[in-house]
Amino acid sequence: MQIPHFPEANHPLVKSLFHHTDPELVRLFQQHPESGRYFTAIFCRYSPIVYTVIRHSARSPVQADYLFALTWRHIYYELGGLNLSSTQPGRESLTLQNWLIDQTAYCINEIELPPTEAIHYSLKATSVPLWCYVEQALDQMTPILRLMVLMAQTFHWSETRIAAYLQAEGEVIAPSQVANFLQEGYRMLEEKLPTDIRAIYLGENLLPPAIA
Repeated sequence: MQIPHFPEANHPLVKSLFHHTDPELVRLFQQHPESGRYFTAIFCRYSPIVYTVIRHSARSPVQADYLFALTWRHIYYELGGLNLSSTQPGRESLTLQNWLIDQTAYCINEIELPPTEAIHYSLKATSVPLWCYVEQALDQMTPILRLMVLMAQTFHWSETRIAAYLQAEGEVIAPSQVANFLQEGYRMLEEKLPTDIRAIYLGENLLPPAIA
């Protein structure tokens, strides 16, 4: 079994966080939701463990990659409420690693995976942290704009096909208008991504000051 390599682990913004403890990274993630580097650092630190657990339970590499992504998306949304300092009588204090393994086991048992041929996600094409923050940005867009962007990027529909679909749904929009809407959607999507996520994954040079 080959564990995927994630080049973002070598980005200066992520490498600068390697000295932080797990509780510190969780605290920084919770205190600075406008930044994406802390979740990315947690992902890079623990992706080998999570992937190893998942790969042994998935039927195919494609399903393993997709379940891996879905698991980390679940972790992303649950991480905001994690309290590593809470303990229960008679039990050891909770560690991030144990919590992540528990969340992974939950996703393995609860998520019903589609057939391999129905999976469009590619781990090599879109790393999980970028996927999570893109989804978060998409959620902030208007429904029709989000739908156009998804049809263009996920299903690779042409502007003519998108316009025809929308017209069938009662939206009178010409293909030329779809092109304009898509450009606006891409601009909004990029603007709504955290600055450090754009720096890590899109190569932008405008790096915000580090938060320690």
